[in-house]
Amino acid sequence: MLAIIQAAGWPIYLIILASIIAVAIILERLISLRRSQVLPDGLLALTVQEYRQSGVNADMLSRLQASSPLGRVLAAGLKNVKSSRDIMRESIEESGRAVAHDLERFLTTLGTIATAAPLMGLLGTVIGMIEIFGSQAPTGGTNPTMLAHGISVALYNTAFGIIVAIPALVFYRHFRSSVDSFVVEMEQQAIKLVEVVHGERG
Repeated sequence: MLAIIQAAGWPIYLIILASIIAVAIILERLISLRRSQVLPDGLLALTVQEYRQSGVNADMLSRLQASSPLGRVLAAGLKNVKSSRDIMRESIEESGRAVAHDLERFLTTLGTIATAAPLMGLLGTVIGMIEIFGSQAPTGGTNPTMLAHGISVALYNTAFGIIVAIPALVFYRHFRSSVDSFVVEMEQQAIKLVEVVHGERG
């Protein structure tokens, strides 16, 4: 494997770097975007119960904000619990946008890697082919075996680029779908909180 990497030329090192970054992002997002981390079960019910028992206080808000992204959204609404329904919803929406931005962290980079990795592989292959044909004797004497070997080595760049791009694209789409689903569910739970606070829901 090391011999292949060395023979494929300098462009393959860009692909390897991209693969390391992609793996790091995928692992980080797999940990951060667990449902139990983003939308803890029963958090809304516990929040409503505590609100009805003791109202809103600083300790409650700080615990909510530190608990999860959903907690941050609910805490933003409870900070304006004495305001009108519209103001409470606006504060929730503002917090929701910030939370959604945090949930999407690094996804743009992962999507860029998924798009750029095959292009980096193609670049490496083109550079390899240029070097192969540029090194041929001007008299036209070529060794077909050596030429075929050189072309196969150059094509490793494209293969590595595709190998990096496929999982990066799959996880990018998966994470985007998860974030969209989380945001919708957070919005639904926040609306329930607003309705409970303003007496529109039991």
